[in-house]
Formats: sequence, structure tokens, C-alpha cells
Amino acid sequence: MKMSRLVAFSSSLLLGVVLALTGAATANAATSLQAVDYVALGDSYSSGVGSGSYDSASGDCKRSSKAYPALWAAANSPASFAFNACSGARTGDVTAGQLASLSSSTDLVSISIGGNDAGFADVMTTCVLQSESTCLSRIATARSYVGTTLPGNLDSVYSAISAKAPSAHVVVLGYPRFYQLSGSCLAGLSETERAAINSASDYLNATTAKRAADHGFSFGDIATKFTGHEICSSNSWLHSVNWLDIGESYHPTAAGQSGGYLPVLSSAV
Repeated sequence: MKMSRLVAFSSSLLLGVVLALTGAATANAATSLQAVDYVALGDSYSSGVGSGSYDSASGDCKRSSKAYPALWAAANSPASFAFNACSGARTGDVTAGQLASLSSSTDLVSISIGGNDAGFADVMTTCVLQSESTCLSRIATARSYVGTTLPGNLDSVYSAISAKAPSAHVVVLGYPRFYQLSGSCLAGLSETERAAINSASDYLNATTAKRAADHGFSFGDIATKFTGHEICSSNSWLHSVNWLDIGESYHPTAAGQSGGYLPVLSSAV
């Protein structure tokens, strides 16, 4: 009986220590995140186009309270939060107009960029409105740009971020694959076109990940997180073509921001 009580007491004591340590670690993590100075840069996938609830003060940048940077800031209460991402941004727009909030005290930077440089919007417009052969030709042109010109543009952005925020942890987020392949789909594109678009997105992500790694940045794999939630799936996190609001076409929904982008950023911080 005494041995049983001793074992029980020891187990309770050990459990208490574990819980205390776990609680302390959680509290320390929360305190650490609250001390973070966070700057969110990038294009429409970071500003939140497609998720609604836009800040009217952001104008054409269409920054949304449902975008992953705003969601992360709301959940973690960082010491400061600058939301500079803007719809339509290219690499040159980031270096020219989004870096003012960065400083030596910046702790965390997130960014998605490169899709507009590669002509993503024109690729999708071409593929939806023109022939399959024209679509595939436009995709090939975009791939060539990604392989030859985009790496240098990304280097310029990443170097500028490092120069202004040398102590920051930088998380570069990629783009989703747009289509679920095989089976019926009312997307208006052939299986060949959809596969080519997905392949081009993978190529863009691989190029971006390589440049991010070479600068010592983290890369967030969005495509894996969106698997099963592409256009043509039963639970898509992406808008298909929307003729009533063409700007939202092929952008993440609010569910895509909260269920796709936010967890990837959170796991990388």
C-alpha cells in the first residue's frame, strides 16, 4: 500500500512538473510572439484578394482582414504589424514602395511575390479566352521568364529585405496549384491546359524556393496545403473565373487564407 501511494505521489509530482514546464514554455512562446515586429509584404495572395472584408483605406491594394498576415497578427498580438502587401505588386513594386516599414528591429517578414512578374493574370486570361495551343504557348513564355529573368528579380527583393532588416526571420510563401486533375470539371479548360498551368505553378514555386534558400529565408509550401482544395475539387479554396469580379478569379477564398496560408506561416515562425 505504501509503495502504491509512493508511486502515485511520484507520478503526480512528475505530472505536475511536466505541466508546469509545458505551461511555462507556452507562456514564453506567447510572450516571445508578442514582442515580434512583423512586416507583411507581397502581392494579392498576401493582401487577401478573394477573401473579402477589404480595408477601404488600402484602396486598390485590397488588404483584407481575412488575409493570412492580418489573421496571424490578430492571433498573436505582435508588438507591431505593418501590412504593406498590395494587389498587383511585382518585385519592383516591393523594392520601390513596400520596404519603408523594415528596420534593424524587424523580427518577422512574410512575402509572396513573383506571380505577377511571370504574367500570371495574362496566362489565365489567355487560357480561358483562347485556344488550347495559344494557351500552351503563353504558358511556355511564362516558364521561360521564370527560368531566366525572375531569379534575378527575386534576388533584388530578397537582398533589399536583408539590407533593411538584417535580423528578421523571412518567410517566403509560394502559390497553390490551381486545378484538381482527372474527372469532370466545369472550369472551361482542357485537362491538358489545367495540367500545364499546374506544372508552371510548380516551376514558379521551385524557382522561388531556391532563391529563398540561397538567401537564408524559409519557404512555405502552399501547394501541399491546398491539395484537395483546388478548383474542380468538392471543397475548393480558390475562386475559379468570376466574370462579375474578375480580379478575384484564381485567388484564395477566406477559407484558403485561414486554412491554407495561415498554418504555413505559423509553422514557419
